[in-house]
Amino acid sequence: MLPDVPTSDPPIILEHEAKNLLAKAGIRVPRGIETGELPDEVELSFPVALKVSDPRFPHKTDVGGVRLNLGKAELRQEFSDMKKKFPNSLFLIEEMQPQGVEFIVGVVKDATFGYVIMLGTGGIYTELYLDVTFRKIPINMDDASEMINDIRSSRFCDGFRGKQINCNALKKLLILINNMVIEGENDILSMDLNPVIVTEEDVVVADAKISIKPRENTS
Repeated sequence: MLPDVPTSDPPIILEHEAKNLLAKAGIRVPRGIETGELPDEVELSFPVALKVSDPRFPHKTDVGGVRLNLGKAELRQEFSDMKKKFPNSLFLIEEMQPQGVEFIVGVVKDATFGYVIMLGTGGIYTELYLDVTFRKIPINMDDASEMINDIRSSRFCDGFRGKQINCNALKKLLILINNMVIEGENDILSMDLNPVIVTEEDVVVADAKISIKPRENTS
């Protein structure tokens, strides 16, 4: 599991900002809205997920900051409860995603090796299974294939227990993340994408934490 990054140095950007960066790079993320107050009409397909969006709480589940599979009436009640719990925070409301196999994809900047990309079994069992593999950036499609083959969840690529996933889409995701880092446009220092949900059709990043290089104060 990637280590927590202090919120002050370097800063973790808000989840919706992280997902905007991913979407700009061609990576699929859930449709959602960030808000401090629940709108009268939420123009999303239900059910939805409700999450606290605050860099002070990088592990939202640990602090009770995630609610899943909410209908319209449930969303209103859960938003009210979460607002009381996190009165100074913003909130992210997102469409729920189809069930699939969950992976974790991460990037860290190592003092010796430079940028390193990680792939592993994701979701709530990441720290339990420790089924991960690493490569030094930059990587190519052959490297991405090897990374997938290194972990036990690769068995789903050809079908396992009635479930099959699109591993070509997962390879492309690894390359897109590689490109985000080496292009350097956003000064990314670390990335923790978990879960990355892979289905038979596609891949979507359901949760994202990205830390960036602090901007220099030119004033």
